[in-house]
Amino acid sequence: MNKGAIIATIAALQGAAGVSLAAAAAHVDANPLLATASQFLMIHAGVGLGLSALARNKPLFPGLLTSAAFALQAGVTLFSADLAARVYLGGKLFPFAAPSGGSLTIIAWLALALWGARRTSRADCD
Repeated sequence: MNKGAIIATIAALQGAAGVSLAAAAAHVDANPLLATASQFLMIHAGVGLGLSALARNKPLFPGLLTSAAFALQAGVTLFSADLAARVYLGGKLFPFAAPSGGSLTIIAWLALALWGARRTSRADCD
């Protein structure tokens, strides 16, 4: 299984969803929740593409990197889906969906920081 390709595919879908929500926020439903969801998706889509490139290069500690990448994508998707649900469905996706997604996103960023710290602390790194 090519985890880098999966991460890139999810990132591309997040980017498409982010652009769609930005268009909706600008033209149809001028709602700040859609703009926020769009920003989160588009920013993290770019991050996902970068992480997919790292994952495909056989990095040190690949399990930590790919786990953090998938957690980041899951957290951002959950957070953004909850914001969109509030606009389009008139309520939350499910109780604590946005805080859970946001917390998972923060934890994933911290895991990426840990991966970077572990990577830079290796004496045999390039």
